[in-house]
Amino acid sequence: MTDEQKRIRGYLEAQGAKLPPPAIVEKVREAMGRLRTAAAAVPPARFAEAPASGEWSANEVMAHVVDAGRHFGEGILRALDGLPPGERRHADERPAVGHHTASEWLATLDHDREALFERALRADPAARLEQSISHGFFGMLNWRETLLFIRIHDLDHAGQLEKIATALNTRP
Repeated sequence: MTDEQKRIRGYLEAQGAKLPPPAIVEKVREAMGRLRTAAAAVPPARFAEAPASGEWSANEVMAHVVDAGRHFGEGILRALDGLPPGERRHADERPAVGHHTASEWLATLDHDREALFERALRADPAARLEQSISHGFFGMLNWRETLLFIRIHDLDHAGQLEKIATALNTRP
């Protein structure tokens, strides 16, 4: 684990232990707002266009955000329901990316997240913290830490979308 990964893991552990689920959900909602603004800033006609060779398009970024959100959301739900962790997927096992508009991806994300938030908000904050959800960089996380990770993930990809929007809005 790199120093940066250790720093982020420390944040996830400290804030996951300190913040009640409603505060964590609010932080994720705020990150989703930045993601929403960034996705909407990408020119709609160029949403599936990569800003440069080898880079992701905004469509690919949003597909990844939705897919990762579903994966980690499922882990959180399984933990809260007392079920064993699901299988960890690797990048080459992810589904093919479909082409959707920013608003379509965001509607899917909203739908997925609202179900996750509803369940997290009903949960006993101390319930099932011993059950771990595997993350490729940060190791084993409990459900509250994983929910906070979703926030960091959204913010990271909002920044990526902001760069894509800038690149595509400044060149023909």
